[in-house]
Amino acid sequence: MEIKEITSIGNREAALASLLTDCIESGASVGFLTPVDQAEISAYWQGVEQELQSGARRLFVAIEDEQILGAVQLSLCPKANGSHRGEVEKLMVKTTARGRGISKKLMALMEQVSQELGLSLLVLDTRLGDVASALYRNIGYTEAGQIPDFARSSSGQLEATVYFYKQL
Repeated sequence: MEIKEITSIGNREAALASLLTDCIESGASVGFLTPVDQAEISAYWQGVEQELQSGARRLFVAIEDEQILGAVQLSLCPKANGSHRGEVEKLMVKTTARGRGISKKLMALMEQVSQELGLSLLVLDTRLGDVASALYRNIGYTEAGQIPDFARSSSGQLEATVYFYKQL
């Protein structure tokens, strides 16, 4: 398996759309509701491509046998007073590839690149009770707090979110 940063989505849009769809359909809280609207998914990845090209976003993927098994994004803060921080977004692993340490490997590369960029703080949020909370704690993130009824789950129910941070 190869964990790497990609600077353009290029011909990977269908694979990334498949990854995102798999995560949404398995109940992941990644900003989309079921039933999955493929036009919305395509528009999302086109927006990510624009941000990759503008330098506002970085994208890291896990690839095995030419398949994308996982991804995570780093959104860079455009504000002058926030140039030291980044937001971790959409850590996703295909349901068939979970339990293999892919999330940890993706996060490790993203954090390494963050440090190389001169970032000293990473922030993220995840749904309260998600298995991801344990992962983030395991790799050194600190819980900053919770907000009730923050976002809708993929099925439309309001759920709380937990904010985490890590100083690099």
